[in-house]
Amino acid sequence: MATATITSKGQVTIPVQVRTSLGLNVGDRIEFVDQGDGKFLIMPATHSVKELKGMIRKPVNPVSIDDMNAAIAASGAAAR
Repeated sequence: MATATITSKGQVTIPVQVRTSLGLNVGDRIEFVDQGDGKFLIMPATHSVKELKGMIRKPVNPVSIDDMNAAIAASGAAAR
């Protein structure tokens, strides 16, 4: 398991094996995703949108644009 130490400025050097595994290079950005229970996921934030394809499941029951517009209109009318 790779470990790191937090400096007095809150900075951390990411261990080389982690950087290599994530494909990180100098200047790359990372994201910290809260997984709950005090756990975070570290993800590279520099990859293209095309690489994100397939990360999100398709909805079980797809909704048409017309259905979305009708729901928005109904919600707006109810708010008045």
